[in-house]
Amino acid sequence: MDFAELVSGSTPALADGAMGTLLFEHGLSFGEAPETWNLLHPELVRKVHRGYLEAGSQIVLTNTFGGNRSRLAMHNLEDRVPELNRTAAVLARSEVEQGGWDALVAGDIGPTGEIFEPLGTLSFEDAVEIFEEQAVALAGGGVDLFWVETLAAVEEGNAALEGIRRAAPELPVIVTMTFDTHGRTMMGLTPEDACAELTSHGAAAVGGNCGNGAAEVLAVVTRMKAVAPPGTAIVAKANAGVPKLAGDRAVYPGTPDDAAAYAIAARDAGANLIGGCCGTSPAHLVAMQRALAEH
Repeated sequence: MDFAELVSGSTPALADGAMGTLLFEHGLSFGEAPETWNLLHPELVRKVHRGYLEAGSQIVLTNTFGGNRSRLAMHNLEDRVPELNRTAAVLARSEVEQGGWDALVAGDIGPTGEIFEPLGTLSFEDAVEIFEEQAVALAGGGVDLFWVETLAAVEEGNAALEGIRRAAPELPVIVTMTFDTHGRTMMGLTPEDACAELTSHGAAAVGGNCGNGAAEVLAVVTRMKAVAPPGTAIVAKANAGVPKLAGDRAVYPGTPDDAAAYAIAARDAGANLIGGCCGTSPAHLVAMQRALAEH
């Protein structure tokens, strides 16, 4: 199975859910880099992948959301980008192959956390090099595609696409952004403009993730579907409801029944690929898979 085949069926493909949420349940501390668990607790990272594969996920994302040089520098780990990312890809690939699952491994790439020039100090070329470094490591570990997510600036999406193109030009790239500011990203980008920019720079799939719950992501799917070039897959990857703070952690109230309703609504809005973001567990994915199969 390849990505184009996966998203061309009459039923939407199913991605996985949250990684960080489940690692916190296994003991990850607030402020700790989740990527270090690829080395410290590989069996637990594989357990998370296994849970989603058993729930019906056809794409699993590596534990590398914060695995770029800029983000890892906050933990003094900037020199360990190759090791942490390659190991994450190997863990996900091993779980898929040893379990005999018909699923793809996506190299997860999050934002740098920096602001682009002229508002900030990050240049486009520096961002390209940051993403290229991470993509080289993920490709070396055996990913099938890349999933760039939770972006606010289209420049960052284009930089990620260029960096990945330099590292692994043959692999497809998904790019999803967060439209949590009155239907726009934090940097003011609309879903329509994001779709046009990202697809013109080579994204195989675009959509929305994270944010303020399912309704927000569903609106993004509808708006992108209306303007997307033919053959572009549209992605929905919403949080499990709007979070509330409980101590130092965010608690997501969405139930599996809520997730099932969201999956059907995302399909009806035109999504070709549906998954869950923060707060989503294998139980949510089971409900989503069953709902899509039954309807």
